[in-house]
Amino acid sequence: MNVTARSILSGTARGPILATSEPLSFWGGVDPASGKIIDVHHPLYGQSIAGAVLMIPSTRGSCTGSGILLDLVLNSMAPAALVFSQAEDVVTLGALIADKMFGRPLPVLRLQPEEWARLSQEAEAEITPTTVTAPSFSLPVAPPEIAELTLTQDDGAMLSGAKGEVIKLAMEIICTMAANQGAEHLIDVAQAHIDGCIYASHANLIFAEKMADMGARVRVPTTMNAISVDRERWQAQGVPVIFGQPAARLADAYVRMGCQNTFTCSPYLLETAPVQGEMIAWAESNAVIYANTVLGARTTKHPDFLDLCIAITGRAPLSGVYLDQHRLAQRIININVPNAFDDAFWPLIGYLAGKISPDRIPLLRGLEVANPSPEDLKALCAAFGTTSAAPMLHVDGITPEAHLISPSADTVCISNDDMAAGWRLLNGGPDDVDLIAIGSPHASLEECRTFADALRGGKVIIKTIITAGRQVIATARSDGTLGRLEAAGVQVIPDLCWCSISEPVFPSASKTLMTNSGKYAHYGPALSGRAVRFGSLMSCAQAALTGHVAPGLPGWLRG
Repeated sequence: MNVTARSILSGTARGPILATSEPLSFWGGVDPASGKIIDVHHPLYGQSIAGAVLMIPSTRGSCTGSGILLDLVLNSMAPAALVFSQAEDVVTLGALIADKMFGRPLPVLRLQPEEWARLSQEAEAEITPTTVTAPSFSLPVAPPEIAELTLTQDDGAMLSGAKGEVIKLAMEIICTMAANQGAEHLIDVAQAHIDGCIYASHANLIFAEKMADMGARVRVPTTMNAISVDRERWQAQGVPVIFGQPAARLADAYVRMGCQNTFTCSPYLLETAPVQGEMIAWAESNAVIYANTVLGARTTKHPDFLDLCIAITGRAPLSGVYLDQHRLAQRIININVPNAFDDAFWPLIGYLAGKISPDRIPLLRGLEVANPSPEDLKALCAAFGTTSAAPMLHVDGITPEAHLISPSADTVCISNDDMAAGWRLLNGGPDDVDLIAIGSPHASLEECRTFADALRGGKVIIKTIITAGRQVIATARSDGTLGRLEAAGVQVIPDLCWCSISEPVFPSASKTLMTNSGKYAHYGPALSGRAVRFGSLMSCAQAALTGHVAPGLPGWLRG
């Protein structure tokens, strides 16, 4: 039977339809306190999703969207219902947690593209467990799929409650998501990475402390993402207790459950980074994409909350890019590499590749002549994750699985004109800047060294902050890099990332920031409320010394 409308999470709702053909990242894209869309690059910018039947093809960007959705539900600012045309896990998981742990159901549906397009033209809709009704037509809704999930004896014991109520809850959530993903089996994972430790919403704290209080303990080695405060120094930095205390409690809750206090959004820089073919369970979009793409490890883009459930059971649904057939490139993107380009080229290409491949894995061709470094690939993957929902990409001649290409893959290109348009999109701020933001994702040791070299022994005249992981900072301290940066007036901060930083650590008086991160150039305007300039690491160093950014396009894009 050809099902045109499928209930993913059942429920009833009624509201006006708010529809767009462009995916949305709830984190960095929606204000959980008001329900307003704050992503300045999104076509629905400024509109509120509260009480609406929100129709988007899928989500993109951050795994933290599940926490934002849960916070919207608990704040009574959530959509009345979510209607997708593609598979979606992140906010679906947030809706599942809202129902399972807090008794606040929110219906989630998936429609075939033709019916989704038809419904998106209507003014309002009413949803029940069996129908979707609009002014001019109605659709029958099929019930949620029940997967024929084959469980091991140990899985069954966890699901039955024989190993405790919190493990039973975790397994129920995993099995529900497995059904949504069409998985038939669960697999063992060797390690996990937690994204939900960022205090993006109060819901993250409520969930984590509830799980910790129930006795949850991770079963596999588990690292933690950047958090929202410098854990050891937030009080000395003047962070208000009303924010600093719950942010610290959130981090502590995960440590209490046995997670390692790595506090970095670049876990691939740790000594525990996975190897090719290793099955892992990572959340945090840039980390997932780098792990799959560059390291050749295997992980789907696990939403916040599901990451912990997997960590405390050691089991994940066998679906998506865990499987060979879902790692194939479905789109080939040809790129002509400009002459004499700088490192800003890589995040720019990642950003544009995501925009033209928002729902499928691409293969980037032409970049092999540029011989990208690990830092270049890091920037490429992070920017790609802001505009695409795909959990990986391939780079011809560079990444280990670039030979995996679907016979039906289509071909597009990124031209110099596309690059120039993308540059202008990410450079909405004026030429005068008063803040330099490096480290989104967390800076590597090589990036710290390169930035110190670029300062050429000078002193910065504007606030300049690098965020980096504890391990990188420790090495930078021992080899003298940290001393060079601090002597130049650069502040290096652990634990935080630019995507989780807040005032007063983020300088309150700043009006325009400059960053070398395509990810933060995209999210920065919404997250910080400031104008943003984007450029190379060298350009950021020059701006730190002068307070000015060269106007117009960089030389390598002008001709």
